Amino acid sequence: MKLDVITLDGGKAGEIELDEALFGLEPRADILHRVVRWQRAKAQAGTHSTLGKSDVSYSTKKIYKQKGTGGARHGSKKAPIFRHGGVYKGPVPRSHAHDLTKKFRALGLRHALSAKATTGNLVVLDTAAMAEAKTAQLAKAAQALGWKRVLIIDGADVNENFAMAARNIEGIDILPSMGANVYDILKRDTLVITKAGVEALEARLK
Repeated sequence: MKLDVITLDGGKAGEIELDEALFGLEPRADILHRVVRWQRAKAQAGTHSTLGKSDVSYSTKKIYKQKGTGGARHGSKKAPIFRHGGVYKGPVPRSHAHDLTKKFRALGLRHALSAKATTGNLVVLDTAAMAEAKTAQLAKAAQALGWKRVLIIDGADVNENFAMAARNIEGIDILPSMGANVYDILKRDTLVITKAGVEALEARLK
């Protein structure tokens, strides 16, 4: 598929031929869902914790005699049934991450790229570079291009001036090609990829 290449000031900079295997697939929600779930589970902190019976601070002395009370045969005030006792089967620190094969993750990224191309929310930028790190200048250009919630994917490296100008603008994020991921692509309304980014993604996902 062919797409127009634009410059940061909105001018036309020719055309680019996009690989159908990356940008021409029929997006599948089940594949995207699985990859996003994998990403979010991996990012989850898993630091939730409660005190169990063996963790609470209490005397281990038997609270009353075994027989003759007419009550239950308790041995410790640490039992979950008592106030200030331990929590039964409460959450403990753990990793929520689960496995997903590299091939499936790459397939998910292809479907995410295709989803943006299918809906017309894919823009190819000639280059994401600025001579000076001017936030106002970039904000004006983004407004003129109609970019509100946008992810910009560059090549192997991100231009330092462009990254500094973009970091104070709400709704604009920039990543190198190796940082491209399904969750960040789907979270934004518009996906902008530089020509260097297209080449890097095609080399990465072939």
